[in-house]
Amino acid sequence: EKVPGGLAGVVVGHVVECGKHPDADRLSLTKVDVGGAEPLSIVCGAPNVAQGQKVLVATIGAKLYPTEGEPFVIKKGKIRGAESHGMICAEDELGLGKSHAGIMVLDEAAAVGTPAADFLGMSDDFCLEIGLTPNRTDAFSHYGVARDLYAALRNQVGISSGNAELVKPETSAIKSAHATDFSVTVENSEACPRYAGVLIKGVKVGPSPAWLQERLQAIGQRCINNIVDITNFIQHELGQPMHAFDASRIAGNHVKVRLAAEGEKLTTLDGVERTLTDQDLVIADSSKPMCIAGVLGGNESGVSENTVDVFLESAYFHPVFVRKTAKRQGIHSDSSFRFERGCDPHQVIWALQRAVQLITQEAGGEVASHVFDVRDDFQVAH
Repeated sequence: EKVPGGLAGVVVGHVVECGKHPDADRLSLTKVDVGGAEPLSIVCGAPNVAQGQKVLVATIGAKLYPTEGEPFVIKKGKIRGAESHGMICAEDELGLGKSHAGIMVLDEAAAVGTPAADFLGMSDDFCLEIGLTPNRTDAFSHYGVARDLYAALRNQVGISSGNAELVKPETSAIKSAHATDFSVTVENSEACPRYAGVLIKGVKVGPSPAWLQERLQAIGQRCINNIVDITNFIQHELGQPMHAFDASRIAGNHVKVRLAAEGEKLTTLDGVERTLTDQDLVIADSSKPMCIAGVLGGNESGVSENTVDVFLESAYFHPVFVRKTAKRQGIHSDSSFRFERGCDPHQVIWALQRAVQLITQEAGGEVASHVFDVRDDFQVAH
């Protein structure tokens, strides 16, 4: 299901009455028609609830899977002495996004009693779970599984190939821009045999389009913003972990792949300040670490809603370095899971091309540098 639980028990409602709670200034007492014999009495704390609205209502017994926090079941209850027979929902409470500014207000034409899944056009989907041994990193992605099935259909005795065809995601060569003052160096080619990246300027960061949110939600991936969501999408699509940096946060316009200094500090995306060792590989700028290579990004250098220019990374990090660092720091991420088992160094540029295509398509912007591709101390032109 594209949203956990499929929004079962959530329906379109019509707020037929709305007034202030006598004992709580911030609460409203509402009566909501959900298509039953009588309207439901619901206590609502949203500041934007009003009479006449069409809203999404979680009825008693519905189980919700919010964007943040644990799932919970809607029960009949009393709030400051007033009975409540359901909940008028905000976007994040339904697991549809991050907004908690107020309840979702629907188009006036929404039909009362319509299941939320139908109103939102959410169709059922299938989730196939496969068991993989650590040596099968070639199948740690949707494309990898498709490629394996294609090979079986074409080559195994007793299996009819039918019209089996392997369709690669469309990409094209990146149209490199004029030279910039941006630069990339790799100080340790053993830990990082290949590091590629490109600068994209003028992006508009915001929520991802519906198709991208639906695909990520279908595999249980939380949506963040269009840039980060695209890198996560490609990680699962092609098996290549990627990272996007806010280019304005890169001191000296210089990206350096190096081992950390013993005792160097970095606060990672999870808000934890980490003490690094001289065996931890980092992506740094001219003055400080920005990211633990292949493991977890830094809290300050990542893409935010204010980001305009992005440096996009696609690399191959040595499995042993990633595995030891992830274990030493107590971090398990989708990225480290793949790198420590061994990614494909030959698809680094392909994934970068795919990311540039999707970012310029969904977030605008244009390529503002040549493609950096540092391999064993020499650079390859693309």
